[in-house]
Amino acid sequence: MKPIVFAIAAVALAVPAAATQVGQPAPNFKLNDADGRTVSLADYKGKTVVLEWHNPGCPYVRKHYDSGNMQKTQAAARNDGAVWLTINSGAPGKQGHMSGAEAKALVAKEKARSTAYLLDPKGVVGKGYQAKTTPHMYIVDKAGTLVYAGGIDDKPTSDKADIAGARNHVLAALAEVQAGKPVSVATSRPYGCTVKYPES
Repeated sequence: MKPIVFAIAAVALAVPAAATQVGQPAPNFKLNDADGRTVSLADYKGKTVVLEWHNPGCPYVRKHYDSGNMQKTQAAARNDGAVWLTINSGAPGKQGHMSGAEAKALVAKEKARSTAYLLDPKGVVGKGYQAKTTPHMYIVDKAGTLVYAGGIDDKPTSDKADIAGARNHVLAALAEVQAGKPVSVATSRPYGCTVKYPES
């Protein structure tokens, strides 16, 4: 009987218990990182956490990585004490899916500055957070409340030239959180490629 109870508890931790909504507690989850280590959102209790959904082949993701904008945003967030978790919910056999070794190589090549690269091949966390696109961004404040969900900025294109005139919603929200202010733009329309979840 004990092994069954343990198995049920483990699954419950891996899957967000309820639909994710801004203003509500961010559901906990556990995923393996690119090195195979288990990472839990609860590991970062008391810290601001940014979640970024990622697909390395998506033109909208490429816009922000090839320009260095995503790495600059990651570095700025981490310099201010935030944790940055990049999540790949691409299913095996679908475009964008990566193994741990492939993810580590990509992170090194692109000089990504995320705290950890997490693999979600079954899509349980992505679906729990209702992640629709890559990138799709979320911010969890120090109290564990989801305070932002949406796009990285307000220019929903794959053109790198548009970054210069865009409002970076993530950096703006992080600055407001750090200043103890409400997030003025708490939701926005995510844009990018659809997350390549497994067929259900």
